[in-house]
Amino acid sequence: MHTNKRHIAILGSTGSIGTQALDVISRHTDMFEVELLTANNNAALLIEQARRFRPNNVVICNKDLYDTVNEALAKEDVKVFAGMESVNALVQGSNVDIVLASMVGFSGLEPTINAIKAGKVIALANKETLVAAGSIVTRLAREYNSPIIPVDSEHSAIFQCLQGEHTRIEKLILTASGGPFRNWSKEDIAKATRVQALNHPNWDMGAKVTIDSASMMNKGLEMIEASWLFNMSPDDIEIVVHPQSIVHSMVQFTDGCLKAQLGAPDMRVPIQYALSYPERVSLDTKRLSFAEVARLDFFAPDSTRFPAIDLAYSAHRVGGNMACIMNGANEVAVDAFLKDRILFCRIPEIIEKTMEKATFVPLPDIDDIYASHQQAKEIALSLI
Repeated sequence: MHTNKRHIAILGSTGSIGTQALDVISRHTDMFEVELLTANNNAALLIEQARRFRPNNVVICNKDLYDTVNEALAKEDVKVFAGMESVNALVQGSNVDIVLASMVGFSGLEPTINAIKAGKVIALANKETLVAAGSIVTRLAREYNSPIIPVDSEHSAIFQCLQGEHTRIEKLILTASGGPFRNWSKEDIAKATRVQALNHPNWDMGAKVTIDSASMMNKGLEMIEASWLFNMSPDDIEIVVHPQSIVHSMVQFTDGCLKAQLGAPDMRVPIQYALSYPERVSLDTKRLSFAEVARLDFFAPDSTRFPAIDLAYSAHRVGGNMACIMNGANEVAVDAFLKDRILFCRIPEIIEKTMEKATFVPLPDIDDIYASHQQAKEIALSLI
């Protein structure tokens, strides 16, 4: 029995990660309490979540929807706020223990930094935070003694493999499902539709992440994230395509031994592990039967069909604000593809051209990061 419940703030509670986190919390009410829920535009679901989980505070980031949410929750014991500035203030509250950073995109950076400065435990599910500002975020986390626990399934797998290890890591191996276009020709990928790109074979994720998975930019972002989280050079991080998504990632040590974390694909596992760490608690996941699985396949990614991976490696090797530029351009290109404004094959082209045109800053501060993100978006939009 837990006398001390962990008080959780969920940034992006109506998204894919947020809703699955609430599912986890609902199964362990003796252990977790919801303190804060935030959403961007999905007022209806935020209202429903607030009624069920009774957090102290909720924030609807779109201020136009404030009245809707406030009226709906008038009879509940829940305080309603609007706008990003409210999120930034509330994550620092003394009643918050863990901040689950699961907003999609660059917008997740600012509240995460505010939570770090307040010394919170960060359960990080937002890739863009470390991709755009890895050097700044990791430095602040050390300075303010704010632990970052990864929620991405691949980074959680590595984190789990490192428990009890005190030796140097030789290599990280990130597994990729290969996405919906794994076996497609370059010509077919070029003219893939939005519906085809959103049809992911193994994971249930939001639209942005699913498109990133189809272009394999997702793995590029994860490689950069892993580099910052585990202090590894990009040269020591390998990406392998593993269609079954059973091995979630691996770590190789200096004696040549490999440790892998395996399980049926279910994002609730890494979410729960981040929230309950260092304890493991029960979860009703599908159990693996090796006899049923029968085989696990692995092969190298094809960079001619999926150029996004190489773009990420080159951006990270260049350093400075280059990964931030790449990320900003990717956000714009993915959004344009989802709105049927560009063909799928133009996503990596737009990113590459933006990286060539944007201003390079070798040692960016946080203001440079915001400026670079803005500039990358403007250049990418002009290319569209």
